[in-house]
Amino acid sequence: MPLKKSISPEAFRENIKTEIKAGKPMKQAVAIAYSEARAAKKAAKSHKN
Repeated sequence: MPLKKSISPEAFRENIKTEIKAGKPMKQAVAIAYSEARAAKKAAKSHKN
């Protein structure tokens, strides 16, 4: 399942759950979720300009 591209807390939690189900360790799942949130924030910022 693809990860959600959003900065919302709900999407963050869902991304962590998805990565854990895929077999990733907790720390790695959290790091991936933060990475997705940063990318979404950067994309949203670039679309505003």
